[in-house]
Amino acid sequence: MKKLILSTLMAGALAFSANAQSEFDKWSLEVNGGFNKPMAPLTPGYLSPTLNLGHVDLGARYMFNEKFGLKLDYGFGSFKEADGEAPFNTKYYRLDLQGVANIGRIMNFESFSRSFGLLLHGGAGIGNVNPEENLYNDFTDDVYNFIFGVTPQIKLSNNIALVGDISTILNGRQTVSFDGASVIRPSQDNGFYGANGTWWTGTLGLQFYLGSSEQHADWYIAADKYATKEELATQINGIKDMLKDSDADGVPDYLDKEPNTPVGARVNSAGTTMDSDSDGTPDHLDKCPFLPGPSSTGGCPVVEQAKEEVDFFKKAINDGYVNVYYAFDSAIPLGYSASASNYVSNFMKRNPGVKMEIKGYADELGPEDYNMKLSESRAKAVYDLLIASGVDASRLSYKGYGEDTSVDKSSADARQLARRASFEVK
Repeated sequence: MKKLILSTLMAGALAFSANAQSEFDKWSLEVNGGFNKPMAPLTPGYLSPTLNLGHVDLGARYMFNEKFGLKLDYGFGSFKEADGEAPFNTKYYRLDLQGVANIGRIMNFESFSRSFGLLLHGGAGIGNVNPEENLYNDFTDDVYNFIFGVTPQIKLSNNIALVGDISTILNGRQTVSFDGASVIRPSQDNGFYGANGTWWTGTLGLQFYLGSSEQHADWYIAADKYATKEELATQINGIKDMLKDSDADGVPDYLDKEPNTPVGARVNSAGTTMDSDSDGTPDHLDKCPFLPGPSSTGGCPVVEQAKEEVDFFKKAINDGYVNVYYAFDSAIPLGYSASASNYVSNFMKRNPGVKMEIKGYADELGPEDYNMKLSESRAKAVYDLLIASGVDASRLSYKGYGEDTSVDKSSADARQLARRASFEVK
């Protein structure tokens, strides 16, 4: 009987492992040996040693995935008396089908160790208890059983693991005591059919992993197939390189179309130097960046009449050439555009009769009522900047106009243009 069961286990494991193709191996064979201890029932006067060397486990296991599987195992051995106690010698075997949970993968043991694992197992099966001494030495006790256990693992290689196991077995329908000296008497409340035999085993052995994959399910970590630590480090360093801003203009190198912008230059979202009035003098060198003029006057027009300056600047502002821009869902001006408020402040101071309305806008992403509040916050932020620069509050007003629907909301560049505060000269 024992040879037949062992042959079935090994043949089934080898046959199925030959066909199993996966990112990890699923089959394993297990060989363990060690101690047993019958707890009850024992006849008074009979006692087994705490660690009785005399148990062997053989099994085959199949994992459905990294966390759960099944195993069929066969255990056999003998119970004997402790030194100085009444003698007995009882042979036994058990055959169990058990569910297996890989606690190492469920609880992410890989966060602190790649070579230590832990399995929990439990199931049920059949067995036999056969006393060879004492009153019932000719009685064969056929039982069913329940088994529960824990199996620590230490990975020795991709194909072998050192394992220990502690299991508790509950025999049901056991008729005689483990020592064979007495019968378990049925009563009205407790007959032959309860789980009335209790014993445990403690073993040490090896697990042999079958298959051609690099790892068995016990040790396979899905995240490893995506990137190693070295690969992740390379990717992170690449991102850091992309985010470098060599010319310190506020635009990272991978977006900067002019990576050598002069220090202090005013740039647009592409990192190129701005010349707002297209007079050939860049804004950071132009004393009148929104009024075209020759370089001989610092980029300012030749002054003829103050009224002409007011009219020209009013047209430039009202036509939308002067704007303060914002990042997504933000009411803090972007660095490259905040200086527009300085130009408005200078103009207001030079033209004390002018009044100004600040208009806030948002892109079309998000709820409409939220965007209305956001656009007002953006206008209020510029209003506060102008007052802080010395412009009288009585000359200023602000209002949020909500979403700018004139732009293509599917375009990221267009949405950036919509996130702004504009000005209107009254």
